[in-house]
Amino acid sequence: MNLNTWSEENVEFMFEEIKKKLRMATGGSIKASNVKEDVYEDLKDLYDMVISKDRFSISEIDAITTELGKIRKG
Repeated sequence: MNLNTWSEENVEFMFEEIKKKLRMATGGSIKASNVKEDVYEDLKDLYDMVISKDRFSISEIDAITTELGKIRKG
């Protein structure tokens, strides 16, 4: 899978992986169709950072979820 280019499939994949990594129970409001192509790079950067870490502090999780909200609103 090439995550360097925007597609709804890539967006879905990254959201699912971020949710798994952060152990987020909910995330239904985050849908691939909500993410515009112009914020895709921001999502990819966030995904890369989340996947690279093993543990997160409460403040990091809060910052990540805030950023996801901004990306979703595009």
